[in-house]
Amino acid sequence: MRKTVIVLASLLASLTAPAQGSSSAVLSYALPRTVLTFNVTATQNIFYAGPYAKYAQKYLGIEVGLEDQSSFNITEVSLKTASEADQSKRYTVSLNSDSRVAFLQMTSQGLISTSPEASGTESAWAFPTGTRQDFAAKGIPSNLTSTSNTLYDKAGAMVVQRSLVVEKSLEDKAREVAEMIFKIRENKYNILVGDTDATYSGEAMKATIDELTRMENDYLTLFTGYSQTSTQKASFELIPSAEAPKQLYVVFRLSDNDGLRPADDVSGRPFFVELIPEEIAQAPEVVVDPKKMKLEQEVVYRIPAICTVRLSDGSSTLLNARIPIHQLGNDEKYPIYTKK
Repeated sequence: MRKTVIVLASLLASLTAPAQGSSSAVLSYALPRTVLTFNVTATQNIFYAGPYAKYAQKYLGIEVGLEDQSSFNITEVSLKTASEADQSKRYTVSLNSDSRVAFLQMTSQGLISTSPEASGTESAWAFPTGTRQDFAAKGIPSNLTSTSNTLYDKAGAMVVQRSLVVEKSLEDKAREVAEMIFKIRENKYNILVGDTDATYSGEAMKATIDELTRMENDYLTLFTGYSQTSTQKASFELIPSAEAPKQLYVVFRLSDNDGLRPADDVSGRPFFVELIPEEIAQAPEVVVDPKKMKLEQEVVYRIPAICTVRLSDGSSTLLNARIPIHQLGNDEKYPIYTKK
């Protein structure tokens, strides 16, 4: 606020009656408004259930997740602010060549914007294109098996023996993988205690145990499933309104399936921004002798309100900061007097 007072004092000293012979000009300007940009990072955790998950208890004696699951969590939030022209608050002022310099100095401090265009900000959306489970190379056994049967005549004599290729059931494949897991564990134990035909020592033993462990983990994944983690980033803009009955806004939403979503997408849980403006002190009134001074015009300017910004999901706070927000402050008038 101190800078604001200094700049206004400079304007007060220079916006006087045009000097003799000086030219005047009419300038159009707009009051500034503050745009809040929330840059949000969410982490997605996806669990893919193993194809043999429902047989894990039966063949391995372990409890595992039976269904695919997806969840998102907010891991990082940052806030950036920018000023742009408030197109609903445009004014004109007549200035002489001397006072124009001071007026432009005032605009450089962000008190008045002369730009007719809003300064846009680039926002990037990053939504997952869709992933799916991949248990390839995890040691899934062949889907086919051979079986044989023998045909007999009525007298009981064998007529012909034939072989058939049939598809294994899911439980057959699960049992086969479980047997391989127990066989690997048995081999690891035998190598460690030296109960093998071959002799393992040093690096050879370590390399063999590591490879058996990798194979065991691959086979176990077919029962236990596995998890993947990915990162999603998005930016959300908020332009507070002084006319809002409450300074409470839904700025974005978070869906367990789709992640970060805009505020108007009700598929996710909302994240709220609450703005709490601090009180702006009233400036002392300047008394002018109407017999000596004449009111020529008034310059409208805006004093921003210092606001506490709180971002939360309704229960826990993710961000808490203090920033100036122009449109939630006061619009004041600076009178320009001339001597009578």
